Amino acid sequence: MGEKLFAVPWEALKLDTTNKRFELDVKKSGWRVRPASTRTSGPTWPTGFGKRVYAYYGTKPYSEPPRV
Repeated sequence: MGEKLFAVPWEALKLDTTNKRFELDVKKSGWRVRPASTRTSGPTWPTGFGKRVYAYYGTKPYSEPPRV
């Protein structure tokens, strides 16, 4: 499906049990600006990539403790 890899946090996905699928609420125009990496970069992401992914989808990384 191309040479780009896209990370999506689990919290950004919604489970649709009726149709047995996950849904991702992103506008079509948003696909062009979301954080991506190339296959040539291997299994490790560039520095700061994870933070950009979580910020894009408006979710918090697992490593951040919940705010009370």
